[in-house]
Amino acid sequence: MSLLADDARLAASNVRTAFTSIRPSATFPSVRLPSHCGGLPVEVTLIAQFAPGQGDAAIGDALRRQRAHPAFVDALDEPSTRIGAMDLARDDPSSLYTFGVGADGHPFHRHAGNRMFTAVSGSAGAHLRFSTASQAQIEADPRAFADALHVVEVPPDCLFSVRFGGGTWHQFIAAYPGGPHPTLFALSCHPDETAGGLDAATQARVLGNTADIPVLTEVLPPAVQALLDAAWRDPASIATTALSLHAPPASIAARFCTRVRGVMGRLRAGIAQRRAAAGFRADNGGGRGIVAGGVDADSLLQSQLVGRIAHEDQVALRLASAHVGDAAPALVMDRLLTGFVANPPDGVSRLMALRNVLVRPAGLRTSPLGCPASSLLSVDAPLKFAGRHPILAERGSSDGRRVEVILGADDRHLMFRTCIGVRVDTDGALVCTMATRVRTRNLFGRVYMAAISGVHRRYIAPAMLRHAVDHAVQATGAARSRATTPSR
Repeated sequence: MSLLADDARLAASNVRTAFTSIRPSATFPSVRLPSHCGGLPVEVTLIAQFAPGQGDAAIGDALRRQRAHPAFVDALDEPSTRIGAMDLARDDPSSLYTFGVGADGHPFHRHAGNRMFTAVSGSAGAHLRFSTASQAQIEADPRAFADALHVVEVPPDCLFSVRFGGGTWHQFIAAYPGGPHPTLFALSCHPDETAGGLDAATQARVLGNTADIPVLTEVLPPAVQALLDAAWRDPASIATTALSLHAPPASIAARFCTRVRGVMGRLRAGIAQRRAAAGFRADNGGGRGIVAGGVDADSLLQSQLVGRIAHEDQVALRLASAHVGDAAPALVMDRLLTGFVANPPDGVSRLMALRNVLVRPAGLRTSPLGCPASSLLSVDAPLKFAGRHPILAERGSSDGRRVEVILGADDRHLMFRTCIGVRVDTDGALVCTMATRVRTRNLFGRVYMAAISGVHRRYIAPAMLRHAVDHAVQATGAARSRATTPSR
């Protein structure tokens, strides 16, 4: 069966709703459904419509990325992951989740807290089902659930938003259940994860910041589900609102557009599945300014490679106390040395890869790290700073306001020493420095240094220090956040 025939068959199997009034909108088409129990209303708003078939392709790509996330959970026919946790230490009880819903929908359920999310619908469209009957109303008469039922139809390939109050029963399902098109993929905000009448066990999970969407979900009781199944036998009797863009709902143009989008959705989703779900992140090391100059007169580097030298430079970076708090220079040094290994600039890594290829035939030393810090990967260094960073020497002031370490190695063509320093300045700021000194051993070493000296001064040294410091700042901030998080 062709794709077009398959989607036409699905469309024919769907019971069309007879809409008795159509209202045009010059802005975002929306609906606001009052609550049957006096709670917050349900609000659904269309934002934009993508190219035909883009919904299926975008959802498929997002679902593959979601599955690779370390916090991925697959339960209740609603695969999800939490990408933003609460920060109760800073009075932020909000959380951010992603979730997807396949063509067959997920069970009717509710959450204790308010919800708001932005979603993309699949290339067949989505039906959003809501019931705002309260627990007391359902216990008094289970039919109250069906009486409060309202369906909102969202067109294919659309970006839309949804907001509703805690306790609102809801279910999302594709316009043509059982078909080839997913229902939606959403980015959901829980404005207050701790809100609502949570039981003790769930409350403990929430306060421990280990909750997920299944933990926060209550599914519809079987007795009420049986009444609901009976109600779906007469869909025309259920209140329904259809939102659309570009063409009125159920019009010939809208139906034709739905067919085309369904076909394109399957085609584009099939192509997207064959493409690797690659993602990238790039940054500039915090963008902090670097000051270049001569080696400090009192630097520990002055005791290294005394005599004739072929190259010498120093770069420095100042950190306001707000960036590192009251962290001692020795602690910042520990994190700085880690940063040279864990957060190298991509450009320096690529240059080192090229250098390694070029010098390997000459039997020279190779390393994936930029040479000023490459000895941090050494296994035979005489000393270790903080018990784990290989170094050649170290020095610290008696008051703990300054610490320096020496890195370096000897090769067939040259010897280099690098001094990493962290000190507290007179204004309370931390000054991080990286100074390098090189002595050549032969003609090849002199030619080599002449070739790389300029790029070392202008790019390699500043980039390496900036990225290492950025790692140290982020590690310090993370440690401060953990220290201020109250234990529960």
